[in-house]
Amino acid sequence: MTGLLAKMRSPLFWTILAGMASLFLFQGVPVRSGEATFPKAMDNVTVRQGESATLRCFVDNRVTRVAWLNRSSILYAGNDKWCLDPRVELIANTKTHYAIRINDVDVYDEGPYTCSVQTDNHPKTSRVHLIVQVPPKIVEISSEISINEGGNVSLTCIATGRPDPTITWRHISPKAVGFLSEDEYLEISGITREQSGEYECSASNDVATPVVRRVKVTVNYPPYISDAKNTGVPVGQKGILQCEASAVPSAEFQWYKDDKRLLEGQKGLKVENKAFFSRLTFFNVSEQDYGNYTCVAYNQLGNTNASIILYETTAIQTPWKGPGAVHDGNNGGSRRAGCVWLLPFLLLHLLPKF
Repeated sequence: MTGLLAKMRSPLFWTILAGMASLFLFQGVPVRSGEATFPKAMDNVTVRQGESATLRCFVDNRVTRVAWLNRSSILYAGNDKWCLDPRVELIANTKTHYAIRINDVDVYDEGPYTCSVQTDNHPKTSRVHLIVQVPPKIVEISSEISINEGGNVSLTCIATGRPDPTITWRHISPKAVGFLSEDEYLEISGITREQSGEYECSASNDVATPVVRRVKVTVNYPPYISDAKNTGVPVGQKGILQCEASAVPSAEFQWYKDDKRLLEGQKGLKVENKAFFSRLTFFNVSEQDYGNYTCVAYNQLGNTNASIILYETTAIQTPWKGPGAVHDGNNGGSRRAGCVWLLPFLLLHLLPKF
């Protein structure tokens, strides 16, 4: 404090005040003396948040005293530091230029800075404006959402930065084309199951790489059976009936024959349920197993069913190849095949008689 009071009593202090008065009267426009304009400050300085900003004031040998001011505060007067901010330092005080540096610049450092000088005649000032750019940052974004098909969705993405960032929304989907919105808010009315998935918010202001965040949107809908085919199986063979269904949440499955529900563990049967399909396996199909089966798929939003027929087919006839060959289970078919095989021999036997 004593040092500061001593500075206030010095002639330089009152010279600086005169320079500040000139600043407020002339709004930072340099005062001309003869053909030259002194001091001459550099152009506006633009830096990113966290970087260092160097402010230079170009002078000549007619200048006797110099100072840097920030609004109404004196930062440096000659070689003497007047501010308490440790980030501000003097880096040059020569016959040609007078410069200070502000380290670790933040947004509150933005604004006008004034170089004030004293010549033989009177004080002169020049102003430079410090612009602080801030990379984009997403400070608020919607949480994951689960909604029933047909509902309305509103997504929010709030970002900060200098200059203000541009916000864009897009659907992360192979079927999506371009951006859905170029605003902080994305509104979807009557959402469909095809519109489920992840939505990406991007904030960009060309100061740094865009910042990206994603929101998952789950669209719930009742089951839809997409595949259920009739199946033919010979008696005694293994048979499989399969029912595929899409649903969110995943569907539960039940199997019925007529009005009787089929359960896991019944003799000769296996029921296998997965997220998107159910499989009914017969290990040894009998005549009683043939008929109409119903696959029921359901979740809390609804249910649907499909009819699947297990019908009898004949095994494929294969040439005899010794033990282990597959034979047709139909004896009548075997006799017919045998008769066709004997026909050429009967004709050869009967021809000489004619």
